[in-house]
Parts: sequence; C-alpha cells; structure tokens
Amino acid sequence: MAPLLPGRRRILGAAMLACLPIRATAQPDLSRPLGPTIADTGSAWYRFSRFTLGSVDGQRSYRITLGVPLRPPPRQGYPAIVLLDGNVALAAIDEPQLQALQEGSPPVIVAVGYDTALRFDVAARAYDYTPPIPAGQVDEETSRGRRGGGATVFLDLLQDRILPQVRQQVALDATQLSLWGHSYGGLFVLHTLFTRPGLFSRYIAASPSLWWQGGVILQEEQGFPGAPGARLWLMAGEAERRERMPAEADDARTRAMLAARAAIPPQALPELAGRLRDRHGLAVQWQSFPGLAHGPMLPASLGPALRIAAGLAP
Repeated sequence: MAPLLPGRRRILGAAMLACLPIRATAQPDLSRPLGPTIADTGSAWYRFSRFTLGSVDGQRSYRITLGVPLRPPPRQGYPAIVLLDGNVALAAIDEPQLQALQEGSPPVIVAVGYDTALRFDVAARAYDYTPPIPAGQVDEETSRGRRGGGATVFLDLLQDRILPQVRQQVALDATQLSLWGHSYGGLFVLHTLFTRPGLFSRYIAASPSLWWQGGVILQEEQGFPGAPGARLWLMAGEAERRERMPAEADDARTRAMLAARAAIPPQALPELAGRLRDRHGLAVQWQSFPGLAHGPMLPASLGPALRIAAGLAP
C-alpha cells in the first residue's frame, strides 16, 4: 500500500479522533518534552534562529524562534505571524506546510515560546495569556496552583521588546502582521484585538477560553471600539461541546475547569463572531472543525493560520 501523504494522514487522523469518546484528556498534554522541531531539523524553505528574553519581573524566560523565508523579501518587507505557545507550535509545523506557503507570500514566523525543555510552561502561559482580573474578583488560577491576569504585561513585552528585536533582524511589512493562539492563547488573541486593535492586521483565535474567569473576555468585548481593515478568524472543534461532563472527570482541578467551561454555552463562540461582524469595519470568519476536540485543535488550526499569514485561502 502506498504511504499516506501528509495531508491525507491529517484527514485520517481527524476522522479517527471523531470516532473516539470525547474525554477530558482531549486537552493538550502540558507535560510532554519538546523534542526536535522543524527549527532544529532544518528546512529547504526557511532559515531559523533564536534569541531569549526575560520578563521585567524576572519570573519568566522566553525563547523566541525566528523563521525567515529563504525567498527574498517583498519591497515592503515580509508579512509575519506571531505564534503563541511557540514551543509546541514549532513541533506542529512540518516541511510540507512550509513548502505550501511558497504559493503565496511566505511569512516570517515568530514563535514566542518559553525557555524550557517542555512543550508548555503551564504557570507562565496562565499568567501571560489571561486578561486582567476585574477589581473584586478572586483569581481563579490560584485554585490551579498558579497566577492569572498578566496579559497586558505580556502584550507590552510583545509590542515593546519582542517585535522591535525581530525588526532589527528582518524587514517586516507593518500592515501584514498576524497573531495566532490556541486555548489560553486564543483568549490572548481576543484580548489583544479588544484592547490594541491596531497592533496586528489578522487575528486568529483557535478554541479561545471564553469561559476563563467567568467570561471576563466578553466584558472586554463590550468596550471594543472596532478595527477597520482588520480581520478575525474564530475557530473551534465541533467535538469540543461534547467533551465529557465535570462529574465524570478524574480530579478536582479538571472538574473545576470543565465546570467553568460548561458555564459558557457552546454557541457562545459563533455568537461572538456574529456580534463582531457588525463592529466598525472588522471582517470576521467563523470555522468549525468537524470531529475535533479541544487539544487536536492546536495543530489543526496552525496550518490554516500559516496560510492566512501568507495571503492564501486557509
């Protein structure tokens, strides 16, 4: 039998996942080691380099991996895409995906991860990707053994330190910047859109954690002034709404998280897309991925995000 092509393998994998029971373990494995990524093994289409930065308070350390197309830059500079959870994002990118970007204008890849041997830094991302906690509310992350509410601090780091350092190394087109994130990262994408809508031109939020802190991101939405000329893609797995109920979960933390998620109705994300379509010039696209649960949405959304950044159909 002939070997499966990468695209066919992904389709078959999604179909197999759709046949499995949807369990709490459909969440990404936050404890897996990183291992080699495309930045380590090399690419015929991109060159990769890295630099590190520390947070202002010294509590978090970031590893930024820069992927620059080998194709000469356009006259106005390269488009670019910032990938949150950069460690695991790089682990999900393969050579056929990078080759496919050559059909458009391949973007500079700015993978913002953490300086760790793991795919995720759970405590750091919980702080960095979650919006400020309104006065009078208790930080729900403390029940998970970590802090939340640092998205504005991290956004300052991204805007004032990371992107300027990238621009010192490669010419970017300021009008063609994309931001992608999944889960808590998707929540951060929405926070960025709602509070600094001019920072990026394309916002790609995959399975954003609307439930976090009782839906505080939906409060931020109420003050969103709009973003003329910007585009937002909202994505989620169709099977996310069927992930098993809190009472069946294996531990107290998982039950609490799923209970919080269950408090936000499944239609909340497409309804958000509908509301934002009417908001002062923002173009919005909503996409549901058949059969996919929360965890598999990370790699499933990454390929379309790269294509969007390259100016191709997702």
